[in-house]
Amino acid sequence: MAVPDDKSRPETLDVLGKAIPYPLYLTKKKLEQLEHGQTLIVLCDAPESAEDSIPRYAAKMGYPVEMVRHSDRWEISIRKT
Repeated sequence: MAVPDDKSRPETLDVLGKAIPYPLYLTKKKLEQLEHGQTLIVLCDAPESAEDSIPRYAAKMGYPVEMVRHSDRWEISIRKT
């Protein structure tokens, strides 16, 4: 029986309630710890971070980003390539 690859399981980072610049800072630190091919799910409720700084940083690094908004919070999926 095959054991699931750890890369296939996304990591989750909860930055709910954190003010700028902490969501971006913590996202960068977590991405540094991940291996290439892993996905990070960031739970964020700071609009400036969710809609601007985190996606902009990921794009600058060449990491694909997907965002889902749930009324007052965002779920940001970043795949480290």
